Amino acid sequence: MIHETAKIHPSAVIEGNVTIGANTTVGPFTYISGDITIGDNNEIMSHVVIKGHTTIGNDNRVFPQAIIGEENQDKKYGGEDTRVVVGDRNVIRESVQIHRGTVQDKTQTVVGNDNLLCVNAHIAHDVIVGNHTHIGNNAILGGHVTVGDYAGVMALSAIHPFCTVGAYAYVGGCSAVVQDVPPYVLAQGNHATPFGLNLVGLKRNGFEKAELRALQKAYKEIYRSGKTLAEVKPVLAEMAQEWTSVQRLVDILENTERGIIR
Repeated sequence: MIHETAKIHPSAVIEGNVTIGANTTVGPFTYISGDITIGDNNEIMSHVVIKGHTTIGNDNRVFPQAIIGEENQDKKYGGEDTRVVVGDRNVIRESVQIHRGTVQDKTQTVVGNDNLLCVNAHIAHDVIVGNHTHIGNNAILGGHVTVGDYAGVMALSAIHPFCTVGAYAYVGGCSAVVQDVPPYVLAQGNHATPFGLNLVGLKRNGFEKAELRALQKAYKEIYRSGKTLAEVKPVLAEMAQEWTSVQRLVDILENTERGIIR
């Protein structure tokens, strides 16, 4: 069903079970095919491809040559009905690829709200991108990667499959991340190593001085105290009783599969 206020260019091809919401525009030579739901007030520009079982929310801007919902590049994928879910108010720039999930993991790839995905960013199968993130030009999120809210992965950086980039973390350009980046941490290099807290990002997002001091203390416990992570965990757990933001650090130490960058 295409809403009567949607504007579809005559050269666009729309086939399958497609729903397009109010005031959404679809540009020339765009191809939309499959079980597709597109919400209201989206701007889908020329030469975009949207396929598979894909849901796109409201108020997104999708630039030319972007591909959303294409088959993933996992060799195990056998055509199963897996999904892509995109939230609201995202900017998806030229040639971004967002691939559908796999039945071996989450069955869906998810992009939250208010994200900027820059030119040629690759969002692989079963990736979870939170809200308010910045994924830079030519950045690669490998399969099963999670990127937390307000995190940044800058241009030409690659995140190894199954890694997590924590909330408010920042991965500098041309980095190779092969272990988890804890929340709030500034990481850079090949392989990426920690360079303190992402203080600029934290201040921009309203963290006050007292909370920043608590996070700096927690960072020192992890990286400069000489303690093992097993010794650090109870210290951070006690701090988290006063500062809920520290709980994110406790969580990643408890749940990391690949270990954290050191």
